[in-house]
Amino acid sequence: MGGDHAPGEIVAGALRAREELGVDVLLVGDPQQIEAALPPKTNLGQVEIVPAEEAIAMDEEPLNAVRRKRKASINVAMDLVKQQKADAVFSAGHSGAAMASALLRLGRLPGIDRPAIGTVFPTIIAGKPVLVLDVGANVDCRPKFLEQFAVMGSAYSQYVLGTTEPKVGLLNIGEEDSKGNDAAVRAHQLLRENSQINFIGNAEGRDVLSGRFDVIVCDGFVGNVLLKFAEAVGEVILQILREELPQGLHGQIGSALLKPNLKRIKQRMDHAEHGGALLLGVAGVCFIGHGSSQAPSIFNAIRMAKEAVDNQVIQRIQSQYILERESG
Repeated sequence: MGGDHAPGEIVAGALRAREELGVDVLLVGDPQQIEAALPPKTNLGQVEIVPAEEAIAMDEEPLNAVRRKRKASINVAMDLVKQQKADAVFSAGHSGAAMASALLRLGRLPGIDRPAIGTVFPTIIAGKPVLVLDVGANVDCRPKFLEQFAVMGSAYSQYVLGTTEPKVGLLNIGEEDSKGNDAAVRAHQLLRENSQINFIGNAEGRDVLSGRFDVIVCDGFVGNVLLKFAEAVGEVILQILREELPQGLHGQIGSALLKPNLKRIKQRMDHAEHGGALLLGVAGVCFIGHGSSQAPSIFNAIRMAKEAVDNQVIQRIQSQYILERESG
């Protein structure tokens, strides 16, 4: 029920995922609104709607709203995962409410102090994305939080994104080990000493999209600014391409010839291709989408959630921490 285009675009993306990915999708929310958003002649016997009495609005304080509205759609969805009636949850609504509900309903993984929101950015190397976390869950981070983000991000990069020995970087203002504030210096030392990850050093802002790193960790304040700036840059570049293509007959011919290339450019730069961000560190697969998400974003988010479930990312992260505690 959350998002700028809910429930219509949410339903459309979910139905496409059911058709193309072979997954069962539970649509949680107001049954009347959901049924009204279904395409004509939809077989209701093939669509499972889970009723929810309430929804959390974007202007509500997340933690209080989650506690007060026990039958809100995000809480009902999280309970389905907790009760093992669903494998993952996706929401394009209030991201703070989604995170609060995940923490209260699912709980943190053992050994994880703070969950992190991880999102995938394109790089200059085709087919080589970079995972950046945290992009908004934790405004302030202790060094050990960043270390935990690195371990979780490495597992996700390896088992979902298919990266062999993910290269981890710490977002900083310089490449030297001594650069940054005290927290950055101490985080650098922890990352360097952690044998579970392949830490290759500090990453400056210009390195984020270089393809040199597979995972980059930072606090949620910096990460959220980086995320929104990168999205804006992508939109600006696509708009410039549209405006600068030649006009008239020659332009039409040129545009037709360039159409496949432009489509690939859009796919590499458009955040809709990645669908959303995974909330790492909670005891369940939880994807948080953009408020502006439309059907393609919903489809891709469900695809990524399916990959996270199929590759047992939560179990792998948990087993790594169990092994670490036993060896310690």
